Amino acid sequence: MNLKVEKLELEMADISGSRFEKVKAEDLNFNDVCLVRTQINNANMSGMALNDVNMTGFKISDANLSNLEISDAQMGGAYIRNIGIPKEGDPHYNPKTAGQPIRFENCELRSSQISNCDLSNVEILDCELKGMKINGILVEELLKNYNNK
Repeated sequence: MNLKVEKLELEMADISGSRFEKVKAEDLNFNDVCLVRTQINNANMSGMALNDVNMTGFKISDANLSNLEISDAQMGGAYIRNIGIPKEGDPHYNPKTAGQPIRFENCELRSSQISNCDLSNVEILDCELKGMKINGILVEELLKNYNNK
């Protein structure tokens, strides 16, 4: 069924199992909704905001997340992989965001693992380093030896 709708207002509606294709909608507001197992493909969601949401098992792939901001989030068990700053020629390349660094502030990364990553020019400032190792070597020992020169 094809349907043309000028303005749609739904309240207490069950649209489970519905399919929407080739839809243009801006300034949508959803309150108290259940979107379990919802799939959104090939979508422009720039400027979208999510607040007070349960995103357990949420997956994002093949996405341009430039200027993404995540705050006050619980990410235990999160698996972040194949992340980079797109280079020219990449479909996600944007000259306005190219070369902007990724920033982590006030994050609990205890017992986390960073592997096979390009950390060139990374700065670690004012962080707890107890037990932190680089290639099996305690950073505290490296700093102690460096400072004793």
